[in-house]
Amino acid sequence: MCGINGIVSKKKDKLDIIKNMNKRLNHRGPDAEGTFNSEYVSLGHKRLSIIDITDTGNQPIYNEDKSIVIVYNGEIYNYKEIKEELSEYKFKTNTDTEVIVHGYEKWGKDILNKLRGMFAFILYDKNKEELFIARDHFGQKPLYYYKDDEVILFSSEIKAFLEYPKFNKELNKDLLGAYLTFSFTPTEETFFKGVYRLPAGNYMTVDVKTNDIKIERYFKLEFNSTDKSYETMVDEIENVMKDSVKHHLVSDVEVGSFLSSGIDSSYLVSLSKPDKTFTVGYDIERYNEIDYAKDLAERLGIKNLSDKISKEDYIKALPYVYYYLDEPVTDASSVAVYFLSKLASKNLKVVLSGEGADEFFGGYNSYDDNIYTKLPLPIRRFIASICKHLPKNKYTNYLIRRGLSLEESYISINRNFYDDEIPYVLNFDTYIKNKDILKDTYEEYKDYNKLNKMLVIDIKYWLTNNIFNIVDKMTMAFSLESRVPFTDIEVFKVSSSLPFNYKIRDGQTKASLREAAKRSIPNESYKKKKLGFPVPIRDWIRDEDLYNDIKETFNMEIAHELFNHDYIIKLLEDHKNKVRDNYRKVWAIYSFLKWYQVYFINNGELSKLG
Repeated sequence: MCGINGIVSKKKDKLDIIKNMNKRLNHRGPDAEGTFNSEYVSLGHKRLSIIDITDTGNQPIYNEDKSIVIVYNGEIYNYKEIKEELSEYKFKTNTDTEVIVHGYEKWGKDILNKLRGMFAFILYDKNKEELFIARDHFGQKPLYYYKDDEVILFSSEIKAFLEYPKFNKELNKDLLGAYLTFSFTPTEETFFKGVYRLPAGNYMTVDVKTNDIKIERYFKLEFNSTDKSYETMVDEIENVMKDSVKHHLVSDVEVGSFLSSGIDSSYLVSLSKPDKTFTVGYDIERYNEIDYAKDLAERLGIKNLSDKISKEDYIKALPYVYYYLDEPVTDASSVAVYFLSKLASKNLKVVLSGEGADEFFGGYNSYDDNIYTKLPLPIRRFIASICKHLPKNKYTNYLIRRGLSLEESYISINRNFYDDEIPYVLNFDTYIKNKDILKDTYEEYKDYNKLNKMLVIDIKYWLTNNIFNIVDKMTMAFSLESRVPFTDIEVFKVSSSLPFNYKIRDGQTKASLREAAKRSIPNESYKKKKLGFPVPIRDWIRDEDLYNDIKETFNMEIAHELFNHDYIIKLLEDHKNKVRDNYRKVWAIYSFLKWYQVYFINNGELSKLG
């Protein structure tokens, strides 16, 4: 796990800029630093040593005649197997990085079809005067780029671009409507105008003489239902998960694991049996998972280290969380992952984490069809039209959502504001419409069944742009590598073949995964319903201290400029007075404004955060 930077330009000061960009990414790689500089290209690397922890593993890494150079972030879990296919090359290191270099020499861009892991890399082919830049299948590792008339910039994190003296830091307010609805930034565009993320499963080539950019997809999400028996597929899930965990444990340093009360992390811990596991919770009992985690750890004979997060510590951490995230998210669990990472980083460098299981195996409750959804759509539309005029709660929201076709209603698992609310929230009407964000994806997968369409949306948008952004940025804030064995290309090959009734069965989500996990988990965690990272934000917002801070934040000048001030204050007051449960909407606006304060008022300077 590392941080990478790149510049394409004829500017003479490229190397100085790269070194400053590297400093911005110290948290991603405190163990070593490296740079490369040529007429057209400069590359930078910050290293967190995991594989081949000697100096020979430092980057950039070259091929034998130094015509190819790479900076790389991630882990290739099958690098030893690939290395056996490259026996004609002389390896100078024991790293997985060098496998990409020689693999590119042998197979060109087809090397991507052989990689099993999480990765983002920038490879410079001097003979072609071309950059080859790629991101892993599911977007576990981030990669951003920015282009103006003089340079093209690349980095693991947007904040590194602030070190380019001519970087035009401008708010991309057109994304605000999408953010409020999706609960994160769902597009290739970011909240920094002119900054884009390379999509997951894509690669980019750059002609370093002309600065021409070309982006192509090398991996497509595809689902094909098997005709194998349920019992056979449970066996296959068990086998592929054991294999994935085995590969994800390959390391020259100790590997621990995050542990909550749910099936996903419990299964990983039961398979991997790490020496140390880590859990965070809260003083409010219904939000606390520590006792569940300790029970499993005791049954397995391993250690569980835990910590409780106070409201005061949670609020104090917010500016740092938004700084490391680069962009705002409404997911309040991001702060919990921040504290969890902080706890783990005091003990080791690598942890396993359970992301991807819900999106691969059908874990969210909304995936389960029920009798109501069997009613004809016109009847459900009529009921929804009535509910739109009633007070909003989980029941009316459900009926509204089910009164629309999937393409009209489903944007991802964690919808916040509805489309017809956005004009009342924002003070401008030039925002990107949600239907325009998703229409190409829905068109591409129009022949898929309902569940698989939802899984595509959630993997492509929710998992990649929200969950992995949070996990990568929060762990790397503390120089900690997170590995996610569920989000593995071999695991996906199995999960993508499961029919609906192997995923949702007798009213239970993730049915076949639970059956496989049952064979390894020594308690009843495999039965638990999806909780996520429960956070007491709903209660805390009603406390005077946080309520007053939110109200003060809602009175910022930028809040008056972007939002309908009376409307957002009413959202806050109605929640405070228990008229309506608006905590997610209030938190979304508050999070955006706190993020704006970090990057556009404090200029993204860590020293100004407190």
